[in-house]
Amino acid sequence: MRRRRSTQEQAPSDESATEQLQKAVQNPVASLISVPLQNNMNLGYGFFNRTQDVLNIQPVIPVGISENWNLITRIIQPLVWQPYPDLNTGGEYGLGDMNPTFFPSPAKPGKLIWGAGPTMVIPTATSSITGQGQFSLGPSMVLLAQLPHWTLGVLINNVWSVVGESGRAPVNQMLLQYFINYNLKKGWYLQIAPIITANWRASSGNGWTVPVGGGWAKS
Repeated sequence: MRRRRSTQEQAPSDESATEQLQKAVQNPVASLISVPLQNNMNLGYGFFNRTQDVLNIQPVIPVGISENWNLITRIIQPLVWQPYPDLNTGGEYGLGDMNPTFFPSPAKPGKLIWGAGPTMVIPTATSSITGQGQFSLGPSMVLLAQLPHWTLGVLINNVWSVVGESGRAPVNQMLLQYFINYNLKKGWYLQIAPIITANWRASSGNGWTVPVGGGWAKS
C-alpha cells in the first residue's frame, strides 16, 4: 500500500529549496542569472554639501565554459544624479560609466567560493560630470563563504586608465564591495552590501566614498 507524505514531511524539502535559492541569489559567481539593484545616496557632495544619488543596476550572467569552470559576467551600470559641485542648485541625471567584470570560477567550489579575472570601466556616461571619460582596465577578485543562515564575502578591483578623452584626468581607482546577508524564513533575507570606492589620485580628504546602510530582499 502506497503511503502519502504529510505536509509536515514535505516542509523540510521545500525549506531546503528556498535556502538554496537564497544562497544562489546572494552568490555573485553562482550559476544563476540575476539582476540586483542597489541605490546609494552620497551626502556632503561639493561646496554646498549636496546629495549625489547613484542607482547601480548589476546583472550577473553565468556561462559554462567546461565541466569544471564557469565564466561569470558581472556588470555594474550606474544611473547617476550628479549635483553641480560649485552651485547650490541644479545638476545632471544620466548614465555613469559601465563596469563589466569577467570571473572564471570553479563550477564545483569548496567551502571557499572564489572567482578572479579582468575588469574594465567603459566610458558610457552621458555627461562629463557623471563619468570619467577614460577606458580603464585592471584585476578583480571575489571571495565568499556560505554558512548556515549567512553569506559573507568581498569583491575588490583596481583599474588604471588606458585611453580616453584628451584633457580628462587619468584614472587609478579601487572598488571594494563587502556583503553580509542573513537569511530569514520564506525566502526573506537581510543584506548589507555597500560599494566603497577610492580614487588614489584625488586630493587628501576627497579620495574615498564610503556609503553605509542596508536593506532586505526576497528570493
